[in-house]
Amino acid sequence: MEVTKGKETKIVLTKPFQLEAESDLEPSYRAPHLLHRLLSLLKNVRPGSDLTNFQLPPVFNFPKSQLQCYGESVYCTSSNLLSQCNSGQSPLDRFTSVVAWSISTTRPTSFGVAPYNSTLGETHHVSKGNLNVLVEQVSLNPPVSALHATDEKENIEMIWCQQPVPKFRGTSIEAQVHGKRLLKLQNHGETYEMNSPHLSIRILPVPGIDWVGNVNIRCPETVRVKDTNSGEVRVIYDAKEAISGLKTPIIKDVESVWPTESALVWSELSQAIMNKDWERAREAKQDVEERQRNMLRDRAMKGETWFPKNFRVSYSKDTWEWDCSPTHKWVPEAPIIAQ
Repeated sequence: MEVTKGKETKIVLTKPFQLEAESDLEPSYRAPHLLHRLLSLLKNVRPGSDLTNFQLPPVFNFPKSQLQCYGESVYCTSSNLLSQCNSGQSPLDRFTSVVAWSISTTRPTSFGVAPYNSTLGETHHVSKGNLNVLVEQVSLNPPVSALHATDEKENIEMIWCQQPVPKFRGTSIEAQVHGKRLLKLQNHGETYEMNSPHLSIRILPVPGIDWVGNVNIRCPETVRVKDTNSGEVRVIYDAKEAISGLKTPIIKDVESVWPTESALVWSELSQAIMNKDWERAREAKQDVEERQRNMLRDRAMKGETWFPKNFRVSYSKDTWEWDCSPTHKWVPEAPIIAQ
C-alpha cells in the first residue's frame, strides 16, 4: 500500500507475515539465485563473527524494518488473544492464555531475506481496535528496540526491550534475542515476564529457518501449577486461526504520521524492492544510511547527546540487560490502523 504525504513524500505499507504460504512475503521479494548470493556474501566472514552491524544488500531485504516486524507480532492477529488473557476466570486460565499469546508473537519468516536495520530514533506507531502500539529504536550500537503497547479498555500494558545479536556459525546464522518482555493485566494485578526465542537460519545442507530455544514465562503474583496427571489435552493456540487472513494496514490520517515512522523512512526502498528494481533499491538504502551518518556526525561535532523520545533507557553492566521504561502511561491512538 502506497500513500502520498505532501507533494513528494510517500508512505509504503506491506502485508504482514502470516501462515498461508500463498500470502507470505517469500515468493514476491526473493531475488534470483538467493542461496548462491548468500554464500558469496558470507565467504569472507569467519565462524563466530558477530553480524550485528553487517550490512545486507537490498536483494536480501524484504520491505519492512525490524521495528515493523516487532510491532506486527503484537497487533497483527485474527483473534483477540490479549482479550482472552484478561478474561480468564482463574490464574491458571489466564496463564494458559498468556502462553498462547506469547506463541503468537513468533511469526513465520522467509529464508535468505531479512528486515532493514532500524535507524536511531525510528518509530512505528499503529493501532488496532483499542490496542495502541509504539516501537522506537532507542540505541544503534548495540541495536536496541523498545516497545510499549496499551489497551485502555482492557487495562492491559506490555513493555518490551529487545537486542538481537546474530552470529555466523559457518553453516548457519543464530540470532539470539536478548531482553525482557512484560505483559501486565492491570485488572488482576498480574505481571507476566518472559524472554524471546532465538532465530536459527540454516544455510547448509538444507536451507531453512526456525524459532529455537526455551521461552520462560512467570507471574510472580499468582500462578502455582500442580500436575495432577488428569490426562486432559486441549489446544491452547491455533496458528491457522490466529495469524491467517491478515491484511495490510491502512492510513487513517496521513498528516499525523511522524517523520520517524518506519513506513515513511524506508518508503523508497520498500517500493523499489516490491518493484524488483534493485538498482533503485541500492540507491534508496544508501540514501537512508547516509542521512543517518550525517545526523550522527553532526551531533558528535556539536557535542549533543541523543535521548529517545518515548522511553527512558538504562543499561546494567552486572546483568548485561537493557531496561526501557515508557515516558507515558498510555500509548496514543495512531494514524496507521491495522485491519
